[in-house]
Amino acid sequence: MFKKLLEKDPYQLLATAAFVDLFILCVCWEWFISPLRPGGSWLILKGIPLLFAIPGLWKGKVYTMQWASMLILLYITEGLVRILETGANFWMALLETILATTGFISLLLYLKPIKQKAKILAKQKKQAE
Repeated sequence: MFKKLLEKDPYQLLATAAFVDLFILCVCWEWFISPLRPGGSWLILKGIPLLFAIPGLWKGKVYTMQWASMLILLYITEGLVRILETGANFWMALLETILATTGFISLLLYLKPIKQKAKILAKQKKQAE
């Protein structure tokens, strides 16, 4: 298992870890760290979209990484908006922003060479016709 882990791209691993950590943060934040209402709130559901992305990120699926890079922008935005709150919410929002930004940048760095190769192949195919 450790060998398979070493075979993965470091940006892929970092993005997957950021998504997993972000899911855990969202659930903990809205359930018991600092929920909007005592006992938790429906905002706990905001972590569910991350669960759909995690298996595809782990497997290195390019399509998943593309839509996940757009999804993660919502978490960056929420973190930046809620960073204006006080107390525990400030720290949770800061952590959310850091994790989401890390995930976003990791996805971009992973996808960049793949996109470059696709452009080169498309250009070669066009020239061959």
